[in-house]
Amino acid sequence: MKRQPVIFIGHGNPMYAIEDNAFTRSLSELGAAVGKPRAVLCVSAHWMTEGSWLTHMKSPKTIHDFYGFPKELFDVRYPAPGSPETAELARASVPNPALQLDDELWGLDHGTWAVLRHMYPEADVPVVQLSIYLAQPAEYHLELGRKLRALRDQGVLIVGSGNIVHNLRTMRWEEGAKPYDWAVEFDAWVKDKLVRRDYEALAREAMASEAGKLSIPTPDHWYPLFYALGASDERDELRFTHESIDNGSISMRCLTLGEK
Repeated sequence: MKRQPVIFIGHGNPMYAIEDNAFTRSLSELGAAVGKPRAVLCVSAHWMTEGSWLTHMKSPKTIHDFYGFPKELFDVRYPAPGSPETAELARASVPNPALQLDDELWGLDHGTWAVLRHMYPEADVPVVQLSIYLAQPAEYHLELGRKLRALRDQGVLIVGSGNIVHNLRTMRWEEGAKPYDWAVEFDAWVKDKLVRRDYEALAREAMASEAGKLSIPTPDHWYPLFYALGASDERDELRFTHESIDNGSISMRCLTLGEK
């Protein structure tokens, strides 16, 4: 079975689920380039739990975990099938910490379906979502990504969906808003560490600067990156598939790590 790459998507505004722009077109191109995997395992910034959980239902619901948006967005359904088999395979790959299975509470939130809707618009690829154990540090998520790496050889595409810079309180809503200097600084610092494969610095030093503290006011959108990094290895080539900063304080940087 074809070894799958790993992907990190800066997913940004929920409205991008139904918009056509440079970012969403990059997702469509990415889906075409990767092809259809056996299943997708997506780590979304929007499912935060005590412990690490996997969706295990056959038909996950579409979750609209936002408010104040047009009815058109709330009408969207992404009826991709679940994959209990993939969830069980992931759990078997990680004896410690124990991954727990969710058969009814969650589903696919917009961190997952707003991205996959452009990559796989037919919703014909099975999807499992992995939660974020928010109380754990970055090293926990990096190590869990490493333990999930073997899934790539079994046709599972691992996707982290969050944002490298994600400060909602400082967003600028005017069209063509200029990025904050601190957002540009931190996004560039992260890019440099990614190119150098210095993942330990990303895990340990991100909050050492004022730019980092402003870019990561809470870690929920930051941690999905570490699953993609952990699941990669030295054979993988880094490629940035999209680079921009929206609304002054939201990095839309996306990347893939896959064999050359």
